[in-house]
Amino acid sequence: MDLVYELIGSDAAPIYTLGPIIHNEEVVSDLEKKGVAVICEEELGSLKGGTVVIRSHGVGRKVYNTIKKYGLGYVDVTCPFVLKIHKIVERESSRGAHIVIIGDPDHPEVQGICGWCQGTYTVIRNAEDAEKFNISPEKEVCVVSQTTFNYNKFQELVEILRKKSYDNNVLNILNILNTICNATEERQKEAKAIAGEVDTMLVVGGRHSSNTQKLFEICKKECGNTYYIQTPVDLDSEMFQCSSCVGITAGASTPKKIIEEVQEHVRVKF
Repeated sequence: MDLVYELIGSDAAPIYTLGPIIHNEEVVSDLEKKGVAVICEEELGSLKGGTVVIRSHGVGRKVYNTIKKYGLGYVDVTCPFVLKIHKIVERESSRGAHIVIIGDPDHPEVQGICGWCQGTYTVIRNAEDAEKFNISPEKEVCVVSQTTFNYNKFQELVEILRKKSYDNNVLNILNILNTICNATEERQKEAKAIAGEVDTMLVVGGRHSSNTQKLFEICKKECGNTYYIQTPVDLDSEMFQCSSCVGITAGASTPKKIIEEVQEHVRVKF
């Protein structure tokens, strides 16, 4: 995100981001005011120069080829954890393995991972998908995960796949790789611990942020009085009635400035 601000006004302009640079409406709006346009893959061919920023979610190989085809400059800020998954699925699928991606098929990170598979692949979102998954035992299977996926859900789905492999011998699992980002996993564990000890829990982040949504789900199970807010404007005094202790957590894409504003607001008002 900071890099995009640095590019504004430089020789790299005009600046385009492939999708919102982060799932935070405040930041995206501010960047748009400064001339940074949000585009989709289909619009690449219509650009007349400029620089395309590939966001942390990453993209498939096809997108890189398209950018080069039209002679556009690009800055790649794909998360290193996501790049690692790209290399894994490219390597294992090239060897003939069927790739299983545990995650949300509608999430841009997962779509980007699919774009590096050289053969067949399946995206598994929930237990129903895992139970339905079926493939020839002769085909080796390699399992990876969306970096922001709920760790406990990942373990649950992996166990379903393992059961198919061991009990029924209908799956030939080559390897299961927990590719959930360490920071995401730790944040989820910490949020769960905090939510279990407070009267009110605030989860701060953009409505479209996958990891913030998962934090909310985790916290809600531990603390019924959990609220999903984007900025201090969303705070309501009714949230804190009969609350003596308030916990705050935030998604990875939430700007530090907004988190601090929420903390200050809670201290002053409640």
